[in-house]
Amino acid sequence: MGVHAWARRELESSLQQAQRQGFDPLLSLRALLSEAVELNRLEREVADLAQELQFLADNLDPERDYALMRP
Repeated sequence: MGVHAWARRELESSLQQAQRQGFDPLLSLRALLSEAVELNRLEREVADLAQELQFLADNLDPERDYALMRP
């Protein structure tokens, strides 16, 4: 199993636990995201983390086509 498959499995398990405790799924996801960003901030340079988060935000739309850049 790769690290991304592991992370998805852990996240799904955490969301199930949150639901059993009566937490709203969207609020739970927001809280998990906030905590993941905070823990990343403790391990990485802020500019590096901000760049990665901006990349993820810019690529949220699964319908978007991307032009390939050639040198």
